[in-house]
Amino acid sequence: MSTRNLAKDQPDSFAFTDEHKARIKKIIAKYPEGYQASAVIPLLDLAQRQEGWVTKPAIDVIAELLDMPVIRVLEVATFYTMFNLHPVGECHVQVCTSLSCWLRGSNDVVKAFNDKLGIKFGETTADGTVTLSEVECAGACVNAPVVAVGDEYYEDLTYETMSKLIDDIKAGNTLAPGSAVGRQGAEPEGNRTSLTTDPTQTTPIQDLAVAKQKFEEAQEAARKAKENP
Repeated sequence: MSTRNLAKDQPDSFAFTDEHKARIKKIIAKYPEGYQASAVIPLLDLAQRQEGWVTKPAIDVIAELLDMPVIRVLEVATFYTMFNLHPVGECHVQVCTSLSCWLRGSNDVVKAFNDKLGIKFGETTADGTVTLSEVECAGACVNAPVVAVGDEYYEDLTYETMSKLIDDIKAGNTLAPGSAVGRQGAEPEGNRTSLTTDPTQTTPIQDLAVAKQKFEEAQEAARKAKENP
């Protein structure tokens, strides 16, 4: 995983936009009086969406807004990998390398970036358009391997489909998120093997007495067949 230290080069100041200031008031109002510190994660997220990453001046501003010690805001920002502590490219790509994704080929996904863009984890392309980061865990294990591009997930990837996705990213094409193999949500690949009946229809109630009788008859038939092969 990438280091969780703040970037050495920091801007001189930070200020939320008027739009974000209005949103901040609504966010803080959700929490009881005296518990405004609970808004620290939403405010860090707003700062990141505004600047692309979380800066030290932004942490200072959030600490003042929420009446928190700066160190407490810093602790949150450095703990969660969802917060970028260094500048990232216009397109931030996060590759999950946890066990499920690794078993399903996340190494091939990473290799596609190495081959197509010449970047490794923690690096940004020379033109500043794409940054590659490693994350654990993306929380979509059944659709592994998974890559997040901004807020969207791309799933069931291979070297080939990731390479195509990289071409689309570089070309600025609109990308449809989801499974590269056409799965809907987390449904299994292939045909159903369970829950095959129509869920909108009422399931008939089983007659247990009849079922018991059929079971006993089958047992008796099996016994006789064994005695008289």
